[in-house]
Amino acid sequence: MITLDDVHLTLDSSAGPVDILRGVSLSVEAGEAVGVVGPSGSGKSTMLAAIAGLERPTSGTVHINGTDITALDEDALARFRRDTIGVVFQTFHLIPTMTALENVAVPLELAGRADAFEVARDGLAAVGLRDRLTHYPGQLSGGEQQRVALARAVAARPKLILADEPTGNLDQATGHEVIELMFRIQAETGATLVLITHDPELAERCGRRLHIVDGMITATNGGAAG
Repeated sequence: MITLDDVHLTLDSSAGPVDILRGVSLSVEAGEAVGVVGPSGSGKSTMLAAIAGLERPTSGTVHINGTDITALDEDALARFRRDTIGVVFQTFHLIPTMTALENVAVPLELAGRADAFEVARDGLAAVGLRDRLTHYPGQLSGGEQQRVALARAVAARPKLILADEPTGNLDQATGHEVIELMFRIQAETGATLVLITHDPELAERCGRRLHIVDGMITATNGGAAG
């Protein structure tokens, strides 16, 4: 499902080039759940962004579901991401002027789904927000906003779910509820899940745990790194 082959990513800064990823190689099977841990600034989020096609590697290749996304132009990459990948961020990235229903329906409409609002309604019901369809983000709690973001990410039943510290802005109890929802949806849909977390216990719930330090995978538990 996911294959990273010797991925390097270097970014320019005022102090000169900074090597964010330094030769990352990784294989993840379809349906697998992988937890990613490591200190702040270690390259976890950048690796996830490379998998999502939000950052282009300086060198190396990223294959998702058999497609080399590093070879796609921006339009093709956007279409591939829309059809294959759901991303959940720490910050919810909801459109404040749209209702919960509209926020979930937008990517479905962009994909040309005639049933966008029906699917969005079912997605919100699945995350316990059947009674919040017409509420705007500013009228929702942080946990409810993250549930909307989760519903939006998985409404089209993507083959790959990427989650970057999805509970980082939530209290412990609410974060636990969101994580339980995420694992339930992943199990029900058979999607592949890559989860970045600062919580080692949460990472242990995944079938495999990766540890990233200084832009390199330094340890992997429960499977091979590459």
